[in-house]
Amino acid sequence: MKRDYVIVLAPDSFKESLTAKEVCEAMEHGIKKGSPDVTCIHVPMADGGEGTMQSLVDATGGTVYTRRVTGPMGHPVMASYGISGDGSTGILEMASASGIHLVPPAERNPLAATTYGTGELIRACLGHGIRKLLVGIGGSATNDGGAGVVQALGGRLLDAEGKELDYGGGELGRLARVDLSGFDSRLQDVQVEVACDVTNPLCGETGASSVFGPQKGATPDMIRILDRNLRHYAEVIKQELGKDIADVPGAGAAGGLGGGLMAFLNGTLRKGIDMVIDFTGLENRIRQADMVWTGEGAMDSQTQYGKTPLGVAKVAKRHGKPVVALAGRVGDGAEILYDLGIDAIFGIMPGASTLEEALAGGRRNVERTSENIIRLMQAMNR
Repeated sequence: MKRDYVIVLAPDSFKESLTAKEVCEAMEHGIKKGSPDVTCIHVPMADGGEGTMQSLVDATGGTVYTRRVTGPMGHPVMASYGISGDGSTGILEMASASGIHLVPPAERNPLAATTYGTGELIRACLGHGIRKLLVGIGGSATNDGGAGVVQALGGRLLDAEGKELDYGGGELGRLARVDLSGFDSRLQDVQVEVACDVTNPLCGETGASSVFGPQKGATPDMIRILDRNLRHYAEVIKQELGKDIADVPGAGAAGGLGGGLMAFLNGTLRKGIDMVIDFTGLENRIRQADMVWTGEGAMDSQTQYGKTPLGVAKVAKRHGKPVVALAGRVGDGAEILYDLGIDAIFGIMPGASTLEEALAGGRRNVERTSENIIRLMQAMNR
C-alpha cells in the first residue's frame, strides 16, 4: 500500500450508538493502528432523516443551538438547529420541534397538531444571517400543510371574517385569505432545500392524510376532514399565491409540510441523500481518494432505497473507487448491494450480545473491524 494512500470515510450514524462523526473517528483509529501512514478524510453523512442536522454540522465544523419552541400540541419543547461552519447555512429537522416522538400515543391529534415550532426554528436560523436553509421533514406529528410554519414566520391565515386560524389541520377548512404582508422578509434572500424521500401528493388516496394520518392518531372520520381541508388549503394557495401544489410529488410529506414549504418559502424538494452529498462536497473528495468506506447501523435489502451507504457507493463508482461498508447488523438481502456498487460488507459484532451491549460497544467494534480490514489490505499488497 502506497504511503500516501487516501481513504474517504463517509458513514451514516449507527443509530443510538454513534453519530456519523464518531463512526469516522473510530474508523480512523482502527485504520491508523494497522497502517499509520494512511490519510483519512472524514465526511460524516446522513440520508435526510434523523441525524442529518448533526452530521452536516459535524461535516462543516458548525455549531448546534438549542432553544425552547412550540411543540406539536402547543406545549413548549426544547429543539435544536445547526449553523454550518462558514455561517452560510441553517440546518434543521422538523421532527426536533414538531415530531411524532414528542407526543404520547394517547395524545396524538392531527386536527390540532401544529408545525409552529418548526417555523420558530427557521426564524432562529434566519437570525444568523444565513443564505441557505436545509430542512429535513421526516417523522412529523402534524397534518397542517405547514400552516404553523407560515404563522410563526409572520404570515396570517384568515377566515372569511378576518380572524386568524388556530393551530392544526382541522382549521384549514376555514381558510379564506392569506396575508403575507408581515412575512419574514429575510426569506427573500435564502435558498431553501427540503430533504424529502416520499412522493405522496398533498391530497387523495395516496395523500398526506390518508397514508400518514393513521400513525398520527387520525381516525377514518379525521382523515376525511383533514384531506378535505388540505384540498381547500391548496385551492386557496393557488388562488392567493398562484402556486398549484395539490398534486406535486412530495407535497404530502410531513402532513403537507412539503407543499407548504414549496408554496410559501419557494422550497425545492430533493432526495435526502442527494442533498447531503452535494452539501458536503463528497464527490470532489472521493475523486481525489483511493478508496471509500461507508456504513450504517443496519444494512439489508432496504439499504438500496435511498440509504446513505448506497448513495455514497454510487458516487464512488462514478470515479472507479472501491467501496467498503461496515454495519452493526448485516441483514437479509444485503447481498444485492454487491451489484449496486458496494464491494464488501463487514459486520462489526464479534459475537452474540444483547442490544444494550452492542450499542455500548459500537466504537470499540468499529475500531477493531477497521483495523482488521486495513491489515488484510496490507497483507494482500505485500
